[in-house]
Amino acid sequence: MFVGREPGRLSQVHLSAAAEQAWPPFVLVSGLLLIGLVANRDGLFEQAGLFLQGLAGPPVVLLAACLLLVAVVTAVLNLDTAVVFLTPVLVHAARGRGVDEEGFLYGSLYMANASSLYLLGSNLTNLLVLDHKLISGSTFAAHMLVMALAATLATALGLFVLFRRRLGVTASQHPRRASWDALGLGLPGALGAAVLTIALRDPAVPVLGVGVVLAAIEVVRGRLRSREVVRAVGPVVLISLFLLCVALGILARSWNGPAQLLDGAGCWETTGIGALASVTINNLPAAVLLSAHPVAHPSALLLGLNIGPNIAATGSLSAFLWWRAAHQVHAQPSLVAFSRRGAPLAVFATVVALVATAVLPAAL
Repeated sequence: MFVGREPGRLSQVHLSAAAEQAWPPFVLVSGLLLIGLVANRDGLFEQAGLFLQGLAGPPVVLLAACLLLVAVVTAVLNLDTAVVFLTPVLVHAARGRGVDEEGFLYGSLYMANASSLYLLGSNLTNLLVLDHKLISGSTFAAHMLVMALAATLATALGLFVLFRRRLGVTASQHPRRASWDALGLGLPGALGAAVLTIALRDPAVPVLGVGVVLAAIEVVRGRLRSREVVRAVGPVVLISLFLLCVALGILARSWNGPAQLLDGAGCWETTGIGALASVTINNLPAAVLLSAHPVAHPSALLLGLNIGPNIAATGSLSAFLWWRAAHQVHAQPSLVAFSRRGAPLAVFATVVALVATAVLPAAL
């Protein structure tokens, strides 16, 4: 029972706790997006695409190399960075080799979601859910490695099966060769961000600092415009999501429904709840709503929140960014086709990841 001004004081406590949980992930992803912008302007992603085009072997080798690139960039620079900058790379790589581009177009987002469990900064949900644990990036990486690898490999295998009939060469092409001579600050910035994310318990501000410094240098040098920097970060979208996350964080701290729902759930149930919540209200708000209080099975919740968005495009911010990037290169993604392929792919990857962690347990 509250008396006097106690309810108002309690609301302030909830607001403070919700904001404290929500701000570091958004600061971190802003820094990673800035570093990704600099790397893209340096031509790092374009040259990677040209290198992939020149690989010997059948189209399945090209797709495997492209998916590996997406997985690495997602792990190091966040899945939003991966889909923004690599979706065009994968589409152009397919076109450059005369291969049907659908597996590359959809694979860029499916693989980004599936590979976002490796490092804390790989997905905003990782930081939101694990806010209570205050673990280091290296500890997170070690504990999640089995689950992350299983999800990545299962998704890749599923993609090969889904698009096997489309991986025939349809035209004779002469791909250009990659040139790594002119690379600038983007590559060392990306590597530095990866080191900071692994080494520091709270890497948000340092990574943002790296991104701001690199972007400022490129603006001063005239290689970037201020408007490009603002567009890359997308402050309106990030601020809107931040405010929504804070609002849901306050709700979750005032209402025990989400906590009670997860209290009696095992790993499989927790994963299912996370997946359904992600496609219903988006995985970032869902992460805050479901993790305002400590969760019994956080790794299982993260699996659902990170792989669940492959079921439907409503599941993550990365889907919106992917859609926008696809249209920039005149690709024509379909939301129906995305779910028709993504739903069984998500279920398969989830089951494989849960079985793998049951056999080789290292849960958080």
